[in-house]
Amino acid sequence: MKASEIRAMSTEQVREEIETARGNLFNLRFQWATTQIRDHNVLKVARRDIARLETMLRERELAGEE
Repeated sequence: MKASEIRAMSTEQVREEIETARGNLFNLRFQWATTQIRDHNVLKVARRDIARLETMLRERELAGEE
């Protein structure tokens, strides 16, 4: 997910997307542990997406947008 796409979302949508991404990461960890996925880069991408979403959310909080 690109930063421009996140900026176009409302704050509530960003929060919902964070929850969805965290659930997805949780499932990916189980899949990795049970060797259902072989490409561990998927985990890295998921963590980066979460970090990007949380960064944009924090920017909004600092700017005073609720």
